[in-house]
Amino acid sequence: MKEHRQMIDDKTDSEIDIERSHAEEASGRQHHEHALASILGPAFVAAVAYVDPGNVAANITSGARYGYLLVWVLVLANAMSVLIQYQSAKLGIVTGKSLPELLGERMGNAGRFMFFMQAEVIAIATDLAEVIGGAIALNLLFGLPLFVGGLVIGAASTVMLWFQGGRTQTTFERIIIVMLLAPPDPAAVVRGLIPRFQGTDSVLMAASILGATVMPHAIYLHSTLVNDHYYTHSDKPSIAMQLKGSKIDVTWALLLAGTVNLAML
Repeated sequence: MKEHRQMIDDKTDSEIDIERSHAEEASGRQHHEHALASILGPAFVAAVAYVDPGNVAANITSGARYGYLLVWVLVLANAMSVLIQYQSAKLGIVTGKSLPELLGERMGNAGRFMFFMQAEVIAIATDLAEVIGGAIALNLLFGLPLFVGGLVIGAASTVMLWFQGGRTQTTFERIIIVMLLAPPDPAAVVRGLIPRFQGTDSVLMAASILGATVMPHAIYLHSTLVNDHYYTHSDKPSIAMQLKGSKIDVTWALLLAGTVNLAML
């Protein structure tokens, strides 16, 4: 014990300061990693829009007709979506408000009504395609009548939405993440990265893939999700940390969604 105390006493102030500095750096790295990990999630929810029935129909049709010919269109559309979704997340993080909220503050009654109607039409059209697509899938898999299948899909969607927002937001995000998984053929994907078409029909299919990939309602949604994500967090990261985390979140979420779409070709 005396020797141990002597060793402590022999330490200079500078050595103690260095050890304290190293300890603070280690603690800072752990906090940084924890804060960064806590940011991930909102983009995976928004990425559901990139694997909806519209994407399934466009990608399966394109794959059945042309194989991996139009992979390059899907890759470029996905890269464009990464930029767009990050800008939506950035808007929500920096302002603390969603895109619809900001539009409501800056526009008159007529402008707000027009944007509201646009959003409602998009939401109805998207939900209708998803319910019908889900009903057809249940009919093919289990022989359920289309009407019954539509009711099942509607009920399942409603149950999932109970988890969205508030204290169960992170649970909702985890449910969505688990639903996005499937691998494509790597060699065929590489060949499909060469930009080319095969006749007029392939151009139309490329336009269909692009339209099904870049989804306007996902832009509205993402600016809200980044703020809902911290409903239960008392230690909300800085804006700089949130922006950094959102870049990673958007990139990985849309990479996963793009992989699922590639698997459908």
